Amino acid sequence: MVAIENQSQAAVAAEAVAAPASRIPREARRLLHELAAAWADVADCRALEVVPLKGAMTNEVYQARWLTAGPAGQKEEPRAEREVRKVLVRIYGDGVDLFFDREDETLSAADLRDPEISALVASKLREFHNLDMPGPKSVLIWDRLRNWLRTAKSLCPPEEAKEFRLDSLENQITALENECSGDYQWIGFCHNDLQYGNIMIDEETNVLTIIDYEYASFNPVAYDIANHFCEMAADYHSSKPHILDYSRYPDVDEQKRFVKTYLNISGEEPDAEVVENLLQSIEKHTLASHLVWGLWGIISDHVNDIDFDYKEYARQRFEQYWHKSAILTS
Repeated sequence: MVAIENQSQAAVAAEAVAAPASRIPREARRLLHELAAAWADVADCRALEVVPLKGAMTNEVYQARWLTAGPAGQKEEPRAEREVRKVLVRIYGDGVDLFFDREDETLSAADLRDPEISALVASKLREFHNLDMPGPKSVLIWDRLRNWLRTAKSLCPPEEAKEFRLDSLENQITALENECSGDYQWIGFCHNDLQYGNIMIDEETNVLTIIDYEYASFNPVAYDIANHFCEMAADYHSSKPHILDYSRYPDVDEQKRFVKTYLNISGEEPDAEVVENLLQSIEKHTLASHLVWGLWGIISDHVNDIDFDYKEYARQRFEQYWHKSAILTS
């Protein structure tokens, strides 16, 4: 995939036990062999180790790595001290194609609440939003919501559709789109799934890398930040990864600190009015995040057999949507 780096073998000794390379499909192994063969410092391009990584819910993620060889004539170091080359490999799960067109994921959950790491995320997200990507710069979120709503309706039996009030969501989406469109629309290239498992950090340099772009598109940046805030309620490595704890949602001070860092690219304190306008827009777009992942949960419940309670996850997101919607319109 995207992240390629050097790291000492000793530094990764505490990682999960390597899995057989056969867990990666044959075609992917062929590509990995070709990739490693192009690196002069890889000792044996076919001697790769595979380590499963946690955090992905609909896909499988692995770290593939190779031992490197020292310069010619230099005494070879013990295995524990030798360097490795690493890449990330993602194997997409069943049903993922229902969420996006393939032609058109680390940190821990607690890390997102660390002020220093949160500031790094805010700055990195601003860089991400400023990427000059090809193609039309049009907003995708509303079309995505309507497409996923149609898919959810086609998969749900009548009693489930009634439980989740799917027949009322078309009007809810239209009303929310109109409400959000009345704000200043700051459009950027958004990740749209910035949960902790999609952020990697080099602990020596504090350099962040955002990974997993399958949901990425142009959208209001307020939506991307709102979605990131919502993800702070999740801990996908817990014994009940589908349970959300909204007591972990950032409070007003945390939100303001994040937004100020996000806006501060010149080293000057951002304008107070700009900060407040973006915070208000983020609050509204939180509703869109709940709808997106509520529908995602319903669809996933019908197309995935992964050990994750998608329906309960969807139920919590919709509960939050209706609760927050009532507060914002009161």
